[in-house]
Amino acid sequence: MSTVKIVNTRNESVGEIELREDLFNREVKEYVLHDVVRMQRAARRAGNACTKTRVDVSGGGAKPWRQKGTGRARAGTRTSPIWRGGGVAFGPKPRDYSFKLNRKIKKQAIAMAMSARLQEGNLIVIDEFSMDAIKTKDFVGIMNVLEVENALIVADGSNEELNKSSRNVNGYKVLPAEGLNVYDILLHKKLILVQPVIDSLEKRLAV
Repeated sequence: MSTVKIVNTRNESVGEIELREDLFNREVKEYVLHDVVRMQRAARRAGNACTKTRVDVSGGGAKPWRQKGTGRARAGTRTSPIWRGGGVAFGPKPRDYSFKLNRKIKKQAIAMAMSARLQEGNLIVIDEFSMDAIKTKDFVGIMNVLEVENALIVADGSNEELNKSSRNVNGYKVLPAEGLNVYDILLHKKLILVQPVIDSLEKRLAV
């Protein structure tokens, strides 16, 4: 077990917590993280680029000029890719870039990403993160007290005040436990876990 101290929003130590070794202190394999991030980013690609081929361009029914005797190169249609206004040769068409990875690999990758943050000393466990009102200034004040400039905060998904107070501040993102993913962990320098979500993560990531 890895022991991590628990702090409050005033950055005062209020206790310690034992984190599971298989989820928070496992060997980090960069190629696994790379594959999962590549999968996530590929799934987000719209893939809606579309060009017209020679059969999609309007016109081209009549031969532009007779085959021989004009001194010009032979031409059969105005939709040829070598003509201005013609179709595009080998242009992009709508496609799905996504691909799948084994569910076990995805769970392992999240555990590796969390382990990387713990091993770097960039994982913070906070006892609770409740806000009385939706106020960006109060959120920024708490982050300044915690001495955090860029962080992913994993909290209770029903914490509307925290979600709305943080959404206009660059460098921060709030996610529920079920939304935690490798890309967002690696995208932020710090990982802040609100203590109640740790049980949810351990249940979700159990292999």
